Amino acid sequence: MRREYTKTKSTWHSRFHSRQSGMTLLELVVATGILLTLASAALPIARASIRHQREVELRRALREMRTAIDRYKDAADKNQIRVEVGTEGYPPDLETLVKGVTLSAIGGKQTERRLRFLRKIPLDPMTGRAEWGMRSVQDDADSSSWGGQNVFDVFSHSQATAVDGTRYADW
Repeated sequence: MRREYTKTKSTWHSRFHSRQSGMTLLELVVATGILLTLASAALPIARASIRHQREVELRRALREMRTAIDRYKDAADKNQIRVEVGTEGYPPDLETLVKGVTLSAIGGKQTERRLRFLRKIPLDPMTGRAEWGMRSVQDDADSSSWGGQNVFDVFSHSQATAVDGTRYADW
């Protein structure tokens, strides 16, 4: 009798484990549905977060370049650097801010020191390139083309619209 009990117990045990060892098709469909719902809810939040981050980077890059242009103008107004006539003391291009300019002679002494205003031209996070729109003092305030005389202001070439409804090119 003992032998039959063992046989019956092992048969019952193997049947029980075979039923509990995997998931049914219905359970897999339900789990997949839940995961898809959660993923579809998270995707817009992730996109908005990435867009916000790019906008913050754009504001930082514009501020950095505009500060460099202002520092160049201040140095020109203080006669620390030589400027060409007709530029009103603004840099001729963005590359000049990176390469730097030679300081003017101080007290009759010629100096070889260079004054740099930017380490590099930052990337436009909206276009992914280091190409920026520029305006000179002679250009109209809303002009999208550069006259080429000097660099008074910079803007993004992106035609996209920001979260607040303004165009990135108008920042």
